Amino acid sequence: MAKKTSGRGQRDLRVQVRTARGRKLSSTRWLDRQLNDPYVRRAKANGYRGRAAYKIIELDDKYRFLVPGARVVDLGCAPGGWSQVAVERTNALGERAGKPQGRVIGIDLKPVDPIAGAELHVLDFLSEAADAQVRAWLVGRADVVMSDMAASASGHKQTDHLRIVALCEAAAELAFDVLEEGGTFVAKVLAGGAETGLQTLLKQRFEKVSNVKPPASRADSSEKFVVATGFRG
Repeated sequence: MAKKTSGRGQRDLRVQVRTARGRKLSSTRWLDRQLNDPYVRRAKANGYRGRAAYKIIELDDKYRFLVPGARVVDLGCAPGGWSQVAVERTNALGERAGKPQGRVIGIDLKPVDPIAGAELHVLDFLSEAADAQVRAWLVGRADVVMSDMAASASGHKQTDHLRIVALCEAAAELAFDVLEEGGTFVAKVLAGGAETGLQTLLKQRFEKVSNVKPPASRADSSEKFVVATGFRG
């Protein structure tokens, strides 16, 4: 059962989650964090499909890659928060008069609920012909390839780290095949040491590679984001 509490002078009420019969302590802690997470509340209020939308918002506020007219590929796009932001910022719906209209291609292994302004496809980006298929959908090349993907958690920190780095490296390889010269690659990684090879690879192909932990990324999470700009082609 959840109980709203507030201290003297506080305007926002905190939801206190009590341990319910049959619920594990870890589940109670997760529920407490979700109910009291300001990004979760903001996402619901603004119609985003998850708090992760604010991660790409904060990254784009800093690096300005989701510009009107940009062609964006969102890998592993479910549930769709990043694609929603990309639609808004690239003017994919053409609602901003006088601004070029962008395109947003979302890709995932399973169907994703429709998003106005985004073209959502079921595709395994690791398949051999994935890059050609993406270029066909775009009728050209992309200005941005972005990925908030994470491999299924195994419970072993180092194994999970290696899996997500491998996934990020695969996403980077697809980006090399579909990006326009000058393009941007954005992807989530987990800090842990194995990402050194990825950094070296990206520095060979992009003018600038930055590692960022946006404010929306929880402090207790080892995730960070690599933002590689100025693709050399």
